[in-house]
Amino acid sequence: MNNYYHNHSNYDKQPSVLISSTNHACTAGWQAIGQKLKQLISERKQKKTIVIIECYLGVNEQEILKGLQKSITFSQVYHSYDAFKTPTDIDAMVFPDVTDDEVFGYMTRLTCTDFFDPQKREAMQNTINRSNKGVLLLIGTGASLIHSGDISIYADMPRREGQLRFRRNESSNLGVSNYQLKASLQYKRAYFVDWRVCDKLKKNVLPHCDFILDTTSTQNPLLLEIADFFHALDTVVSQPFRLVPFFDPGPWGGQWMKEVCNLDRNEINYAWCFDCVPEENSLLLQFGQYRFETCANNIVFFRPETLLGPAVYGRFGDEFPIRFDFLDTMGGGNLSLQVHPLTAYIQEHFGMCYTQDESYYILDAGEDATVYLGLRENIHPKAMLNELMEAQQTGEFATEKHVNCWSVKAHDHILIPAGTVHCSGKNTMVLEISATPYIFTFKLWDWGRTGLDGKPRPINIGHGGEVINWNLTPARVSRELINTITPLAEGDGWHEERTGLHEAEFIETRRHWFTKTVLHQTNGVFHVLNLISGREALVESPTQAFKPFIVHYAETFIIPAQIETYTIRPYGESEGKECATIKAFVRKNA
Repeated sequence: MNNYYHNHSNYDKQPSVLISSTNHACTAGWQAIGQKLKQLISERKQKKTIVIIECYLGVNEQEILKGLQKSITFSQVYHSYDAFKTPTDIDAMVFPDVTDDEVFGYMTRLTCTDFFDPQKREAMQNTINRSNKGVLLLIGTGASLIHSGDISIYADMPRREGQLRFRRNESSNLGVSNYQLKASLQYKRAYFVDWRVCDKLKKNVLPHCDFILDTTSTQNPLLLEIADFFHALDTVVSQPFRLVPFFDPGPWGGQWMKEVCNLDRNEINYAWCFDCVPEENSLLLQFGQYRFETCANNIVFFRPETLLGPAVYGRFGDEFPIRFDFLDTMGGGNLSLQVHPLTAYIQEHFGMCYTQDESYYILDAGEDATVYLGLRENIHPKAMLNELMEAQQTGEFATEKHVNCWSVKAHDHILIPAGTVHCSGKNTMVLEISATPYIFTFKLWDWGRTGLDGKPRPINIGHGGEVINWNLTPARVSRELINTITPLAEGDGWHEERTGLHEAEFIETRRHWFTKTVLHQTNGVFHVLNLISGREALVESPTQAFKPFIVHYAETFIIPAQIETYTIRPYGESEGKECATIKAFVRKNA
């Protein structure tokens, strides 16, 4: 295997945020959690106590019940799904949003209430109210819509863990039993329906709960009082922080991340790394010896203005609109030839408010590294689309007859506004900087290969043909989309460049090269940065508003909007050497 990296890895795969106050602590393990709840029940001195456990999609209710029953004797256990509509009725209800497309659906407007059978729900409420003694447990998604209870717990879990449970056939979609369904179809249904439904409910319910339960590991659960949880979120948005990255293999995946990020060398490859996608990533909150894992989206939901800034929050609501991730083809193959939908198209067909504009920042590249970008002169749309359709049968498509192939090198920045035909070629390490929608990729050609499961990956020429910008020919691509780098400012030991994105996109990117301290100002909007050159750098507050924060090569980190100023300088092994960061933020005038 090639040595893509000439230093030992210092990439932190499990970054956490230290919650320093000793007054805030986790209760760890089922026995301790059960004893804590049992004591709380005893202190209430009531004949009847109702415990509510509201569950996010994918939470293993039986594991929770089994764990609590070691300490607590429940006189009756109720499951919210017993008050749901039938699975057949639920399938019919969600079908307009799930659709029969293998990849895409429509962002649902359903709420959790829609999943209940009104008569069953009322009957369960009445039964619970008529009970006159003992400890009653009501558990499951939507439990809080049946009864408010006396003690309420929110059992949470990051979406990433939910995806893994789909893959292991351990979890079903909301209100149905489809453990054996293909994981990609479960994921699609969750993306367009279930997670949206659960997130709406979480926003309303979580602030009023007594506790939040980390169920990522049901063998080692952690319970946190809700006030302590929100204290932790306040701590997070008062300083720079990182999310927990996750890595996945793919049919085109490479070997670069194995070395740089110190990953399992026995895996066939690693294709993706999501390292700043709050919908998908986790956040680790360090309480003493315990790391409480929570979905990073919880920061966006419950601290949106201090995180994003008033202008971004006003425009995007409680959504984090910038995504950083890695695409590794070093020693691998080309990505699929693809295109992303225009804004009007994604709004009409999928119910999304904004589209998947993106860019490729080239972190590293082999001598033969390329990017496919834009179309050649005099392309006839109908002829090209016909050839793409025929290629699905013949396994052959003359890509470079239709699409430009550009050589790239490290630190090139390739801009990819929606509608641009593109893909990264082999032997290229991409830091993808883009708008957050991340599954709206219309594959046009996949080089005649299959996925890791041995089956052809879905091709979306029908959608793709509707959104291709046929005017992005070589001269325009070269002028508008490749290294549109403009020097902006310089000082003692640093200089700043604007590298993009395209004027049609709402994201601005700035690159700083520095051997000394660089001052940054947020101007009321959050920043996302990656250390693209150098071993280590130190992020500091000129006013000591937060503790110094160390970042390593290729690590992505977030600067909340409420941090007005911060500095970055070379640190540790990089002291006195040149480093570089790439910074992305939402343009206020976009």
